[in-house]
Amino acid sequence: DKGIVLASALVENLRRQSIILPAMNAIERASAEAITRANRRIYAALTDSLLSPHRQRLDELLKRKDGSKVTWLAWLRQSPAKPNSRHMLEHIERLKSWQALDLPAGIERQVHQNRLLKIAREGGQMTPADLAKFEVQRRYATLVALAIEGMATVTDEIIDLHDRIIGKLFNAAKNKHQQQFQASGKAINDKVRMYGRIGQALIEAKQSGSDPFAAIEAVMPWDTFAASVTEAQTLARPADFDFLHHIGESYATLRRYAPQFLGVLKLRAAPAAKGVLDAIDMLRGMNSDSARKVPADAPTAFIKPRWAKLVLTDDGIDRRYYELCALSELKNALRSGDVWVQGSRQFKDFDEYLVPVEKFATLKLASELPLAVATDCDQYLHDRLELLEAQLATVNRMAAANDLPDAIITTASGLKITPLDAAVPDAAQAMIDQTAMLLPHLKITELLMEVDEWTGFTRHFTHLKTSDTAKDKTLLLTTILADAINLGLTKMAESCPGTTYAKLSWLQAWHIRDETYSTALAELVNAQFRQPFAGNWGDGTTSSSDGQNFRTGSKAESTGHINPKYGSSPGRTFY
Repeated sequence: DKGIVLASALVENLRRQSIILPAMNAIERASAEAITRANRRIYAALTDSLLSPHRQRLDELLKRKDGSKVTWLAWLRQSPAKPNSRHMLEHIERLKSWQALDLPAGIERQVHQNRLLKIAREGGQMTPADLAKFEVQRRYATLVALAIEGMATVTDEIIDLHDRIIGKLFNAAKNKHQQQFQASGKAINDKVRMYGRIGQALIEAKQSGSDPFAAIEAVMPWDTFAASVTEAQTLARPADFDFLHHIGESYATLRRYAPQFLGVLKLRAAPAAKGVLDAIDMLRGMNSDSARKVPADAPTAFIKPRWAKLVLTDDGIDRRYYELCALSELKNALRSGDVWVQGSRQFKDFDEYLVPVEKFATLKLASELPLAVATDCDQYLHDRLELLEAQLATVNRMAAANDLPDAIITTASGLKITPLDAAVPDAAQAMIDQTAMLLPHLKITELLMEVDEWTGFTRHFTHLKTSDTAKDKTLLLTTILADAINLGLTKMAESCPGTTYAKLSWLQAWHIRDETYSTALAELVNAQFRQPFAGNWGDGTTSSSDGQNFRTGSKAESTGHINPKYGSSPGRTFY
């Protein structure tokens, strides 16, 4: 919806057709009219499927919430505070309210995701009174966008709350386990020292052939020794020495919100997590039936050995640990992507990122798939094999002539790669240190301002609605810096005199978005590329952003590095 883009495209199209360009104001009016018509089509796409009940429920969002000073919309868009069961239940109520709108299925796919997000962000910066003044179609379209994005946000925040609560319970159990062990440390040490003396006495008794019982009583009375054995058994920990049994002490925390949490989320799972989802369905059924005992045929395949001793007891399946285990494994499955949530943004089904099956089939049938390679599998493999054979022939020819750069290939020793010498001599380090001392100390905001004078990258952080640039560059760069160092707007406002949270928050809401970051970063990359000094790292056509690791063997094994990402064997990474 940028007028300059439309105007440029219009001028280019007219020139291609050898048509005389009209006056500039005519081009501006045509571009403005195109933007207006496009927006109306977008609003229509979001509202045409709405029925009267849908519109009534959307209108309710702009009304004041019962017993509150804020509107329903403002309340629904509030973020949770601390990760506890009370805030979790409150956030679950928000999700239920969003779901109660019961918008038409698939309405979120009527317009492009980026456009939907833009409409939602614009609406999020408006007060309910401002939204109520919108033209009817635009108002309902904005409320629909807010509802779609709000539902996804709340869903993700609920899952994040659950993740953080589970993490807190595990940390509390681990800390309690460590505290108990530390508290009994002195008693354990005393017992070890005492049994060391008894053991030495028994060794001497065997060597001398004397009575071992008398040897023990020479160290301490028999009754004291018998009592110490009982105390030692009390101090002893299980062989696996795990802290999981302490998790059960926090079961009440999870139980306060678990039924509503499982009831409000619409989960689906990949085959790898089917056992976890079956267990969740079992718990849902038990919650609806108010059942206390876990059925003997409940799903147990998802239970890890670490949990098994707590969940599977002689008396059957322990309800507390079964539910704790299921909720913990659900958290892990959500993180790994094996379980996805309908309506979520962060945990949505991978298929939703792809072109719909029907559209893909149509494009494939018409040979219109927007791919840079052959869409026929046989043709693609044939092309790649031809390229591979050509490259192998080149390598073979160069190897035979010993022309391979920094490498040789022989029948006897195979591939050998010449190690690179250090690019920086040791003697140069002193010069590097002296040069670094000559550089002045400056504030990072001053450096950013200087870079902006060279490149003008801040001009890309335009206003969401008007496309104007930010008037206060210092404030804009302060907001960007808060993002860059993960300081947050609140602490950044406290650290910068004359700056307030409200100013930073307003700038972030209206001027800082994913697309503005992308275009500004592209501006910086282009400016860096144009620097002659950058040519020392290549022409920019290839990237070393990732590498391939090869295991080292034989004589080279001692020169390899161990990277846990690639296992415990030494190796080298080539870019």
